[in-house]
Amino acid sequence: MFRQFGLIGKKLGHSFSKKYFSKKFEEQWIDAAYELYELAEIAEFEKLKETPHLRGLNVTIPYKAEVIPFLDELAPEAAAIQAVNTIKFEEGKLIGFNSDIYGFWDSLLDFTNGAELSGAIILGNGGATRAVLYVLEEKLGIKEVKIATRNPRSANHVSYSDLARLELENYPLIINTTPLGMYPEIEACPTFPYHKLSDKNWAYDLIYNPEETSFMKAAAQYGAQTKNGMDMLIGQAEKSWEFWNS
Repeated sequence: MFRQFGLIGKKLGHSFSKKYFSKKFEEQWIDAAYELYELAEIAEFEKLKETPHLRGLNVTIPYKAEVIPFLDELAPEAAAIQAVNTIKFEEGKLIGFNSDIYGFWDSLLDFTNGAELSGAIILGNGGATRAVLYVLEEKLGIKEVKIATRNPRSANHVSYSDLARLELENYPLIINTTPLGMYPEIEACPTFPYHKLSDKNWAYDLIYNPEETSFMKAAAQYGAQTKNGMDMLIGQAEKSWEFWNS
């Protein structure tokens, strides 16, 4: 039986998901299609959800939190972080999941070879930060996590100017969740005291295009190990597919 899947977001011109799933469906002889659904505002979701044969959606910027009121149920982890990137249509109900958690978790363990990390710094406080923070604190038990943001509002928040005062040996993992450096503005780079990094640091950028971001180049210059977000992206896509078929 034919099934329709897709991605909702505001601007989807450079989406990875349609190419990835279309190729998957073709290679595995799956009777399904994957489309991009650009929504000018989340209210348009009300009409979209009536699309014939629709069985699942991915959700991207800026609707991972805004879509929640339209759903009937949330999986425990999506409820915990109040962010949804996968919706399953099941017997008249819309169930929200978060596969970013699994994509990031698996790729991070592979990147660090499962090393025990004493602390981490997250650059940015957008939608992706919720999944990253959940993995660090709940899955890996990292107690010392700082979130760099332009407007610090809680105890674990710091301003970008405060980063220079931190002892980076206590924060071996640095994660960029901001869009700075993403194609086409590939020269942009998050503010960070890169000169304080060493070969004892891991620098993970959630951006996957370009393959080596300005953040990664700056960190590598001082010996840090680097990784982009492609493995996370593939991992979350496959977890979404698992949710849709469970």
